Amino acid sequence: MDNADLITVLNKLVSEEQNPETLDIDLLSSVDIVTKINAQDHKVSQAISKVLPVIAQTVDEIVATFKNGGRLVYMGAGTSGRLGVLDAVECIPTFGIEQGMVVAVLAGGESAMFKAKEGVEDQEAAGEDSLKDINLKNNDLLVGIAASGRTPFVIGGLKYASKIGTKTVALSCNPKAEIANYSDLAILAIVGQEPLTGSTRMKSGTAQKMILNMLSTASMIRIGKSYKNLMVDLKATNEKLYARGTRMIMQVTGVEQSVAEDVLNKSDKLVKVAILMLLAKVDATKANKLLVDAGGFLRKALLLK
Repeated sequence: MDNADLITVLNKLVSEEQNPETLDIDLLSSVDIVTKINAQDHKVSQAISKVLPVIAQTVDEIVATFKNGGRLVYMGAGTSGRLGVLDAVECIPTFGIEQGMVVAVLAGGESAMFKAKEGVEDQEAAGEDSLKDINLKNNDLLVGIAASGRTPFVIGGLKYASKIGTKTVALSCNPKAEIANYSDLAILAIVGQEPLTGSTRMKSGTAQKMILNMLSTASMIRIGKSYKNLMVDLKATNEKLYARGTRMIMQVTGVEQSVAEDVLNKSDKLVKVAILMLLAKVDATKANKLLVDAGGFLRKALLLK
């Protein structure tokens, strides 16, 4: 695509339009600038509320993917890709999942997380190759993330995923996102023009982060990674997580700290197992079996004791 064609494309994107509410932003004091930005940010959650049904549908697809032994794969370039990496990485300590259950593909590779490699996003072939590198399979689910909705790297990945039969989802902040044409589902949160024209790390990035939080968190809850609103499927692998796990056991069971620590150690530092040991009055072996029989859900395991 030559420069004239690309300018034509950009002219049609909401995220590239000038925001009439911030035309004077360069004349304002610091407090007035951040007040304007804050006012714009309030529009993000409103935009997301309009696409909750398709977000929920995507969660259902992710849950089905996990139950079928597949992976949740995020794919993007620049800010969009980095947000995917952030969500994927944080799923491991938050929900105690295995490495590789949620993964992210970033245009330019791992080093692009820290230093921009803008040219890579223009290559469709690079998107396909990146998915081949992680051995994308047809039982995985791919979420292509692009604020503009036109990133060639993501389009290339979505095309390849569709070709091999992988379920695909497009996540964008433009109403006529091109990536939606190559996806089974499209989450299009229209947040409007950015406070700074074209700076999609702002409202668009905030919307993407909020939606990714929803996708991963809701999916993990649906497969038994929480008890009430506690992150009980946690392994105490460092001091902070050990303290958090101990506190969680105390909250749920009402035992003293010393008892919570003792049972946590006997459970191989698995908080959910430790809680079940105390509430069901069983040893670690029995608690693990109950959880397997209950599909990982602590509430269900308590009914089986």
